[in-house]
Amino acid sequence: MKTPMSHLRRPRVSSSYLLTLLAFIFSVALLYGEDLRFLFRQQTQHHSQPQPQLRSRLEKQEECDVFSGKWVRDESTRPSYEEWECPYIQPQLTCQEHGRPERLYQSWRWQPHACSLPRFNATFMLEKLRGKRMLFVGDSLNRGQYVSLVCLLHRLIPKHAKSMETFGSLTIFRAQEYNATIEFYWAPFLLESNSDDAVIHRVTDRIVRKGSINKHGKHWEGADIIVFNTYLWWISGDTMKILHGSFDDKKKVIAELKSADAYRLAMKSLVKWVENNMDPKKTRVFFTSMSPTHSRSIEWGGDPEGNCYNQTTPIEDPNYWGEGSRKSVMKVIGEVFSKSKVPITFLNITQLSEYRKDAHTSIYKKQWNPLTPEQIANPVSYADCTHWCLPGLQDTWNELLYAKLFYP
Repeated sequence: MKTPMSHLRRPRVSSSYLLTLLAFIFSVALLYGEDLRFLFRQQTQHHSQPQPQLRSRLEKQEECDVFSGKWVRDESTRPSYEEWECPYIQPQLTCQEHGRPERLYQSWRWQPHACSLPRFNATFMLEKLRGKRMLFVGDSLNRGQYVSLVCLLHRLIPKHAKSMETFGSLTIFRAQEYNATIEFYWAPFLLESNSDDAVIHRVTDRIVRKGSINKHGKHWEGADIIVFNTYLWWISGDTMKILHGSFDDKKKVIAELKSADAYRLAMKSLVKWVENNMDPKKTRVFFTSMSPTHSRSIEWGGDPEGNCYNQTTPIEDPNYWGEGSRKSVMKVIGEVFSKSKVPITFLNITQLSEYRKDAHTSIYKKQWNPLTPEQIANPVSYADCTHWCLPGLQDTWNELLYAKLFYP
């Protein structure tokens, strides 16, 4: 018997069409299934709660040691700026201007093993610095990092709305439209010393005054972000002269301490100053670890008579650690900072900088004194294997600072 609907015949669907349709659905599920499930979960769960996969990625990022990694060539994103574009670089650091024949040292990007660094966003950082005072305190290496940061930011600011001035030990870069300053204060020991003149400080018999951090510290008060460093000036020998009393005393009481003990004294003074002057709810404090030197190429298997001169590639040995970087000092920092009541974020740039024997200014810098014929005949004899070309390695230090500042 025919039913009322029997006259409506169903169209036949070929088996080949069905197979094609099923294959298409399966491929879409493979390609987009996770995204679709993620969107579905977003509709069924509270937005403020991160999804399991997203949460696991965030946790992985938080657990990642950004200071452990390797250098990779990246000519597409490096350098972050051109040397000629930044008028604030001191002539001691302008390697291209002073004849360096290659630019390979500018083309390396730091890649952490377990994650990636957030891309440095100058617009974002300037907005975050609006109405704030950011201060670098330390020696010429910290000044290099300071200048690097200014170079990374200044291009977004119109010429009429920015300036840089120096007042004794203090250099101030002003971003007027943001009501912000980025500053550098010369204090190579952090404590008062006989090397505190920002221009004339080449003193052979260095003396540091015990308990004198407030002599400089009064100029740091009111900073919202401070980046400290001090290391190289403490290790010119095995001991350090410490003054008890004042530099104005006619009869001076001076004691000699082992360098590590003298350094501990300074770190304790720093922690005490931070605890008394920095509000952890409103401010951030950073300390940059020791910057390595590359004065003996035999340490990385090179010429016994060589140094950083003519080095054009990084060291590839992941375990390389130069003799100039004293692990005893790193230990002191860890012990003292762990007792601080105010958090001090440690920028551990030492190991990643150890690999960069190629990034020093070497002979490609302004020479303050005329070179002798002997020096000219032997460039190794006057190569600077302490400071770094800009643009270069110290831009990476600031990328790490950026990561720790905004993605702590």
